[in-house]
Amino acid sequence: MQKFKNIFTRDKSVIGMIHIEALPGTPQNRFGNEQIIEKALNEARIYLKNGIDALMIENMHDVPYLKNDNGHEISSMMSIIAYLIKRETGLPLGIQILAGANRAALAAANSAGADFIRAEGFVFGHIADEGYIDSDAAQLLRYRKQIGAEHIAVFTDIKKKHSSHAVTADMDITEMAHAAEFFLSDGLIITGVHTGSSANIEEIKRVKKTTRLPVLVGSGINLENLNIYLPFVDAFIVGSYFKKNNYWANNLEPDKIKRFMQKVNSLR
Repeated sequence: MQKFKNIFTRDKSVIGMIHIEALPGTPQNRFGNEQIIEKALNEARIYLKNGIDALMIENMHDVPYLKNDNGHEISSMMSIIAYLIKRETGLPLGIQILAGANRAALAAANSAGADFIRAEGFVFGHIADEGYIDSDAAQLLRYRKQIGAEHIAVFTDIKKKHSSHAVTADMDITEMAHAAEFFLSDGLIITGVHTGSSANIEEIKRVKKTTRLPVLVGSGINLENLNIYLPFVDAFIVGSYFKKNNYWANNLEPDKIKRFMQKVNSLR
């Protein structure tokens, strides 16, 4: 909990997502590095102007994703972009590198001066689009120790979206939360079944009652359902809702960010 409090000084912080354009070497790459960097920086400026609390970058346009690994051309660009965003905005900043490239995200965050990473596959295995994602808590946290990055928080998905959890179907989400806490996670991320879909509020309530870790909602938050989640959630990761037509790949709509943050500020 302490790492979380050190990063997020505002109660019920909202983390705005920046989906980086397709990076070098990936099938949908169509922009040069300078264009990719400038678009990410422009989105960070829009978020900052409209009162966002924190930011996170993710290489979501890099489909199809490599599993648990990526080339240096990806992690180095993510590190450069994160460094420039952090320098310009000063906001708390996180990194996720898909798919399950948690060590690469941690290294990029450490180089960039970022504050946290989002890690999938921290505890328990699951079947994702990319295949079987195994747990990596032991390797990841040892790597964090080795590179002197213990100040960087690792927020971990449990029952992650876009995945089948048949292999752990006999386990309640609270058991997964306990395991993540035991394995030294810095916070839990709960999502719906896919990007933009709402998380199960009853699951969130149960997790909140049974763990000391902060709980973050990782998908499906909007202006209409914010009231429902606010009492039970410590932070919100919001991406799709801030985009045109609520679709993650579209451009940001500044007015939606502004109105959302006005409501958050009136409630916290």
